[in-house]
Amino acid sequence: MTEPQYITSRDNPLLVRLRKLAKDGAGYRRAGQVWIEGEHLCAALRQRGGAALQAVVNEDAWDRQAVRELATWAQRVALVPAALFKGFSGLESPAPMGFVIDAPAAPALLPQAATVVLDRLQDAGNVGSILRSAAAFGVSQVLALKGTAALWSPKVLRAGMGAHFGLRLIEGLEEDALAALQVPLVATSSHAGTLLPAAPLPQPCAWVLGHEGQGVAAALLARCGLLARIPQPGGEESLNVAAAAAVCLYESARRA
Repeated sequence: MTEPQYITSRDNPLLVRLRKLAKDGAGYRRAGQVWIEGEHLCAALRQRGGAALQAVVNEDAWDRQAVRELATWAQRVALVPAALFKGFSGLESPAPMGFVIDAPAAPALLPQAATVVLDRLQDAGNVGSILRSAAAFGVSQVLALKGTAALWSPKVLRAGMGAHFGLRLIEGLEEDALAALQVPLVATSSHAGTLLPAAPLPQPCAWVLGHEGQGVAAALLARCGLLARIPQPGGEESLNVAAAAAVCLYESARRA
């Protein structure tokens, strides 16, 4: 069993690093490390065969067998007083533990994989929810264009609920990188295109999801071979992009 290190100083280098990661959503790109908080995310990482460099545990939770078992799976364990844990927790009620992991290297783009393309989505909750839907409905690859919320930020991780660890995630792409895809691009729209139930959806395809306010950029829209519109008999102007993604990805999975 990994013997824990007790940390009592807020100036400890590990805690200083965690506070920086918690405050800066894209900080992992410079630090080369990601902070994942909560038993659910930590268990999802372990289940998917990932590796944890460091477990950080709220000392008040150390007596819980499940927490102790999960924490000691990491290479190192640190116990931290509850007051210090709050300093780097992103939750209103801090979780009992978290892991520090290496920031994943970007995998190679798979030209023929079912894909989601994120075009400048700003809201971390939307991005994480879309990753969760992608994983649930069998999409293996998510490509985030420049201007999209950082995929491994704490808020996106929390909304993704572990989906990150089962997806190929590539971020910071220029639009021209999509030329490598060999599957058709399908865009969503709230006011134009073929109604989704009747749309001839390619299998597989790349669903293109645009900015919450501006939608898919015009140049990217021109690359898409199909524009699909979700029926909204209730009369709302549009769906939230994460809700629209779930509907579209379900429809693709249903037809596969």
